[in-house]
Amino acid sequence: MVRKVVLAATQFACSEDKRANAELFEGLYWCQVQEKEYFSWSAPFEGHPLISRFAQLARELRVVLPVPFFERANNAYFNSVAMVDADGSVLGRGKYLEKFYMSPGDTGFRVFDTAYGKVGIAICWDQWFPEAARALALQGAEVLLFPTAIGSEPGTPPQSSSYPHWIRVQQVVVVGHAGSNLLPLVASNRIGTEQLPGASPTTFYGGSFIAGHQGQILAQVGATSSSPSLELSLPGGNPHPAPAPLEGFVTAEVDLDLIAAERAAWGVFRDRRPELYGPLATLGGSRA
Repeated sequence: MVRKVVLAATQFACSEDKRANAELFEGLYWCQVQEKEYFSWSAPFEGHPLISRFAQLARELRVVLPVPFFERANNAYFNSVAMVDADGSVLGRGKYLEKFYMSPGDTGFRVFDTAYGKVGIAICWDQWFPEAARALALQGAEVLLFPTAIGSEPGTPPQSSSYPHWIRVQQVVVVGHAGSNLLPLVASNRIGTEQLPGASPTTFYGGSFIAGHQGQILAQVGATSSSPSLELSLPGGNPHPAPAPLEGFVTAEVDLDLIAAERAAWGVFRDRRPELYGPLATLGGSRA
């Protein structure tokens, strides 16, 4: 069988004026400082206006859309992503699992069975953990999706820039998740410099890309035919400043049935030894 789908990754900057943002998207990445006023930017999952807007778009365009949003659930606040199917129905949401600033997500690693295939989501920092990609793959994900807001750390001097580390992780570790699980992967990161009152400016790194199931970069925002990926060069070991990334989007077509056949032939999941992986289920690696 042939089951070709087109994947897309976007990359753009946001402002506090929601009307000026691409597709009415939310706004600034406010969780750089702990100010109670920003909690008023949240809204419940049910009836969230942003999700309703994107559900309408998904239905009109017959596309599947992940919608990141700031969720309020009584006294808890979550960094969440709603999955909207091609008919405009909301399949559910996944929550950011790490514990900084907002409440730790309680949904686990979610895989959504959409009109075009099964999509597994890991949000931002969660994507750095190989366990996340593998957990999604074991649940039947056919595409990995990593929505991201990663940039410079507030107050960090230029010589300590995390950009070189970030771009290596993107090009080696995150792309490795695609290759080791034999799954196509979409990583979308924002750009722009934002500064909230009382906070240092944060510059987001961009680097949004689509990777193939063999660990190859299929498309990257800002790349060209002569430079298909944003390679990092560190002459003399000096820190490399983050480039000024571009707004834009990229697409790539993949055949999910062909990839599934290749994944089965490799035996990556057949040859697993779950009984040996006990330390992965602990914080300190203890077998006790």
